[in-house]
Amino acid sequence: MPSSSVRLQFACFAALMLLVPAAVRLAAQTQPAAQSQPAAPAQPARQQPLPPSLMDADPVRSPDAASGASSQPANQVTQTSSGFLLQENVEEVSLNVTVIDGKGQIVQDLDRSNFRVLEDDKPQTLISFQHQDIPVSIGIVVDNSGSMYKKRPAVNKSALDLIEASNPKDEAFVVNFADEAYIDQDFTSKIDDLRQGLSHIEARGGTALYDAVVASADKLATDSKNPKQVIILITDGEDNASTLNLEQAIRRVQQLSGPVIYSIGLLFGDEMSRSEVHHARRALQTLSDETGGIAYFPGTLEEVDQIAAEVARDIRSQYTLGYRSGTPSNIPGFRRINVSAQAKGHGKLYVRTRTGYFPTTKSTTNSPRVKAPGATP
Repeated sequence: MPSSSVRLQFACFAALMLLVPAAVRLAAQTQPAAQSQPAAPAQPARQQPLPPSLMDADPVRSPDAASGASSQPANQVTQTSSGFLLQENVEEVSLNVTVIDGKGQIVQDLDRSNFRVLEDDKPQTLISFQHQDIPVSIGIVVDNSGSMYKKRPAVNKSALDLIEASNPKDEAFVVNFADEAYIDQDFTSKIDDLRQGLSHIEARGGTALYDAVVASADKLATDSKNPKQVIILITDGEDNASTLNLEQAIRRVQQLSGPVIYSIGLLFGDEMSRSEVHHARRALQTLSDETGGIAYFPGTLEEVDQIAAEVARDIRSQYTLGYRSGTPSNIPGFRRINVSAQAKGHGKLYVRTRTGYFPTTKSTTNSPRVKAPGATP
């Protein structure tokens, strides 16, 4: 015969078991009410510049930083009406690829089977393949420092010629930078508006090139409507005013899975020492190489227009390859990419694309910003 203490314990346990289903039903009834609360009003688009004194010492802003979401586990199991669903948290990677033959000519007759993609030396399976003239979002980023004053008319004409030679559905914005970056024309497809933005020539101050590149890449990641993105960077000097160095700037662009950068370095003349020219050339070459673009170093201003036409042709001739990384995105670190191509009748082919990427990260720190139109220095 059980003792009274044992009977009491059993009775308490039975009562507890009766309460659990009621608690579950109560939670189910209250859950929809919690979900039906009105969402917080959307924050207005960024308009005010961030004062330089408030910038982070190591500024970076992920394109999804504002969401405040925490990183997800590599795999998640969720219950659906038909059972359980395993969801893998993997990175979807898109590559803009240019293929050149041994004569330096762009190759445009390849198909999906001609490409091989490696990520950290591991073969990847293509899930998408495009070779067509798709719309592009373009940042025209032009040095507005004092040394550029006499060069700007020719530079502006070449930049506009490039846009006119591009897809009519492209959108572009204009950033003029010296020791700070100003957006003098927001995204538009109207040539006259871009011409007006480029006409804001107030040559002054130093050259914060790296900050201007990162701020423009951030704007593309945040505000552009096209997944294919490009920066046209035109300068005549070495960076001497940025809060970031070259390596930090490249890392930030890679963290944003950022744009292809085409650099045009007007490094001719006697305004810089040999050492300064060397450093400026190295920086522009590295920015372009790491992002899959080209760095040009014309000997005269007259060559810039031809370069602009070549850049427009390169952009419109690219292949777009997509794959899902085999490595979960919550595993940090740089992912190195290698793309090769082979096709009968073409001989050795050379492929140009970005060298790699960082998996999407959550961050609440800030990158350098382009100042809004009309903002005071």
